[in-house]
Amino acid sequence: MKSRLIPMCVMVALSLSLLACSPASRLASLEVSCDDFYEQNHISRAVEVAAGDSFTVTLCSNPTTGFSWSEQAQIGDQTLLQQTGHEFISPGEKGLLGAAGEEVWTLKALKKGEATVSMEYSRPWEGGEKGTWTFNLTVVVK
Repeated sequence: MKSRLIPMCVMVALSLSLLACSPASRLASLEVSCDDFYEQNHISRAVEVAAGDSFTVTLCSNPTTGFSWSEQAQIGDQTLLQQTGHEFISPGEKGLLGAAGEEVWTLKALKKGEATVSMEYSRPWEGGEKGTWTFNLTVVVK
């Protein structure tokens, strides 16, 4: 009995490790920190995803300054990409008043092709500063 139990445990462990390496568990996630934006106000990136996959874009955000990112990402070809979510994540339990949090967009690749996604960090009211930071993403859907 013990002689069969060890090989079975090894097989289960191998199966679980292969499952963890499957493409579905490696969804793309892009993150840009405040430090990145302080160094360069206008950032461009590229990502490659498979059709049907979802991915996230996480950008530094501090609404206490009056600035915010556009809630809706500007998607160049909405037949290729769809925004499925957007949320602000506060700095949490850091206990720092006025600290930056993050805004996270979830996007889904619908079919093969290439599209652009743009976001703008501005003070949204009339006469407010526009495009202080910008983020542009080229998405290649395979």
